[in-house]
Amino acid sequence: MTPVPPAAPASTNSRLKSIIGGSTGNLVEWFDWYVYAAFTLYFAPVFFPSGDRTAQLLSAAAVFAVGFVMRPIGAWVMGVYADRHGRKAGLTVSVTLMCVGSLIIACTPGFATIGVAAPVLLVFARMLQGLSVGGEYGASATYLSEMAGKDRRGFFSSFQYVTLISGQLLAILLLVGLQAVMTQETLESWGWRIPFVIGAVLAIVVFRIRRGLAETESYKNTKGQTQPKSGFLVLLRNHPKETALVMLLTAGGTLAFYAYSIYMQKFLVNTSGFSRETASQINAVTLFVFMLLQPVAGALSDRIGRKPLMIGFGVAGVLFTYPIFSALEHTRDPLTAGLLVMAALIIVTGYTSINAVVKAELFPAHIRALGVALPYALANTIFGGTAEYVALRFKGAGWEQGFYWYVTAMIGVSLVIYLRMRDTSRNSLIAED
Repeated sequence: MTPVPPAAPASTNSRLKSIIGGSTGNLVEWFDWYVYAAFTLYFAPVFFPSGDRTAQLLSAAAVFAVGFVMRPIGAWVMGVYADRHGRKAGLTVSVTLMCVGSLIIACTPGFATIGVAAPVLLVFARMLQGLSVGGEYGASATYLSEMAGKDRRGFFSSFQYVTLISGQLLAILLLVGLQAVMTQETLESWGWRIPFVIGAVLAIVVFRIRRGLAETESYKNTKGQTQPKSGFLVLLRNHPKETALVMLLTAGGTLAFYAYSIYMQKFLVNTSGFSRETASQINAVTLFVFMLLQPVAGALSDRIGRKPLMIGFGVAGVLFTYPIFSALEHTRDPLTAGLLVMAALIIVTGYTSINAVVKAELFPAHIRALGVALPYALANTIFGGTAEYVALRFKGAGWEQGFYWYVTAMIGVSLVIYLRMRDTSRNSLIAED
C-alpha cells in the first residue's frame, strides 16, 4: 500500500477557526442540557398531573436521569459514527439531535391538553438530548485534540470544559434574567419555554457553523489505511488496557467534579446552612473562576506534561477533600465558604483541564472518538451521575463524612493510575501536527 503523505500543517487561523467552531457548539450543547435542570420548577407542573409538587419534581428528575442513562448509548453510537464518517459529521449529528430535543420540549402541549402524551414526549426529547450529549463529548474532545497543534494541544483542548461550564452558567443567568422581567405566573404558564426555543435556535446556528468546519487530518489519514472499523467489540478486543485506563482515570476526576461543583450548591444549603440565594452566588462566582482556570492549566500541561497535573490533582484531592468538606460543614461566612469551594475547584482543575486530551492521545485515529467517549460516559454515569445520590444517602444515614471518604478513596484509585500511566503528551498517538 502506498503510504499517505503527511499533510501540510494547518495555518494558525485555520486551526483557530475550527477550534472556535467546535467549542461554540459544545457550549450550546451544554446550555441546552442544563436548561432542563434550571427550569424544572416551572415546567414540572405542566407535564405531570396536578398534585404534590415534590412528586412532580421527582417525576421531572426521573426524566433527567433517563437522559443521563442515554449518555453511554450516545457515546457508543456517536463515537462509532464519528470514527467511521468523520469528526465533523459526528459534531453535526450531535447538535442536530440536541436541536430536535429542545424543540420538542418547547412545543409540546401540557398534560392538561394532551394527557399522558405530554410526559411521553418529554421523555423522548430528553432521550434525544442524552444521546446528543453522550456523543458530543467524544466527538468534540477528539476534534479539538486533533485540530490543535502538538505544542498547544493541552491549551486548546481545555476549552471543552470552558464551554461546558459556560453552558451551565448561561442557563443559570437566563433563569435569573427571566425571573427579573417576568412574574412567576407567566414563567409557569409559558415563559419556561423561552430557553428551550433559544437553545434550539442556537443549535441551528451551530449546525451551520459545523457544516463549514474543516475535517481533521487524523481522520482523513484513516481513509488510506486498512484498519478494522470502529466498533464496541473492536475497542474491547484491541484496546482493553486503554479502555480500562480511561474509566479508572475518569472515576475519581468526574466524582470530584460533581461533588465540588454540582452537589456543592445543595451541600452549602443543607449542611452549611446558607440560604439558597447565597449558595447560588457562591456557586456562580467560583464556577466562573474555575472556568477561567481551564486554559491556564491546559497551557501548563503543554510545558510540563499532562502527568504532573493529574498527579497534582490526585495527591491534593486525597489530602484535602475531607478537610475542605469538614471545614465547610462549620463555616457560616460566605467569603470563607467561597474560598474553600474555590480551593476544591483549583484542585480538580488538574483533571478537568486536560482529561479530554489525555484520552484522545491514548487511542489511534480509527477508533479514537469511541475510545474517548464510551469508557468516559460509563465512568461518568456510574460515579459522576450518582454523586449527589450517594452524598444524600450518607447524610440520611447520619454519617455525612462517609461521602467525604468515598470521594477521597475514588480520587486515590485514580491517583494510582496517574502514577503508573505514561505521560500522553510525550507518547501521543495523535501523529498529525
